[in-house]
Amino acid sequence: MQQRSRRIVVMRHAKAEQVAASDLERRLLDGGYADAAEAGAWLAGRGVSADHALVSAATRTRETWEALAQAAGWTLEPSVDQGLYSAGPETVLDLMRLTPEEAVTLVVVGHNPTAAYVANMLDDGEGDTEATNEMALGYPAGAVTVLEYDGAWADLGPATARVVAFHVGRG
Repeated sequence: MQQRSRRIVVMRHAKAEQVAASDLERRLLDGGYADAAEAGAWLAGRGVSADHALVSAATRTRETWEALAQAAGWTLEPSVDQGLYSAGPETVLDLMRLTPEEAVTLVVVGHNPTAAYVANMLDDGEGDTEATNEMALGYPAGAVTVLEYDGAWADLGPATARVVAFHVGRG
């Protein structure tokens, strides 16, 4: 059976303060809010609408999601996952595989180095060369990778999706 084309959006949280009571509690800077909102507007301009989202429980990732979703016009309540905060790439991939089958677009908002690693790990090398090259040069705060994937979520694995766009929100 041919699977419909799906989208995966992997985003690193936007710029956050360097120090807080704990790392988990670090908040976005004003510029981080602007960057996340700019990234949301960019995604909306590409016609991306989310139907499932995984967001780390850290304050900065939740705030990134709120600014991103508001600017993109999404009203979706994300799945906030404590495990994403310290998850390695394989754990993130396992969480992504649990996405409901009816979802067409999955958005994951997390942390580096894992966000960059997951985006690169999923890439099959057949996508947009310029976007892939930009992504390889660095994955700064506010970076977003859009990938297309043609399988069942449960089958998502390394080199199974193609990069179609890369963007760093700079509001």
